[in-house]
Amino acid sequence: MQKGREKMHNSIETLLHDFLRKVPLFDTLHDDELAVVGKHITIFELDQGNFLFKEGQAGDSVCFLLSGSLDVIKQTDKNMVEIATLSKGCTVGEMSIVDESKRSATVKARQKSSLATLSREDFENILEKYPKIGVKMLKALLKYLSMNMRRTSKQLAGYMEDYMSLLFDYRKRF
Repeated sequence: MQKGREKMHNSIETLLHDFLRKVPLFDTLHDDELAVVGKHITIFELDQGNFLFKEGQAGDSVCFLLSGSLDVIKQTDKNMVEIATLSKGCTVGEMSIVDESKRSATVKARQKSSLATLSREDFENILEKYPKIGVKMLKALLKYLSMNMRRTSKQLAGYMEDYMSLLFDYRKRF
């Protein structure tokens, strides 16, 4: 029975290792470095309709979607707006391992989902005990956040352009 558990544990470690290799936050890490990070990862399931977290809650971890899908929902002045649907391989909550701000959106399981999570405390432990790994992760995180910021800026510029065009058309009519 013990051999069977060890084999299953090794199989899960291999699957986690293979998954983490594809996550931008870890794609510059070597196998031995991924093994260190893997020891700090927690895996859990989220049933359809359940919340991973809600906008305004304290954030203390980043999550990696192993399977399933998640909806990202933002509260506006008047209602809730679905701003994205995340699928396998996506990362959510990455800002919370860097700062202590509250969650900027609500995340809800669109379908049953499996997630891997890295807490801020574990991230800080990696930074302290394994600084070379931590620096690589920080660089990857900065690159990831920068790419997200650039994409968001481009989207905002497009929305502003559409808004100005509509405003111009409206003024021409009246």
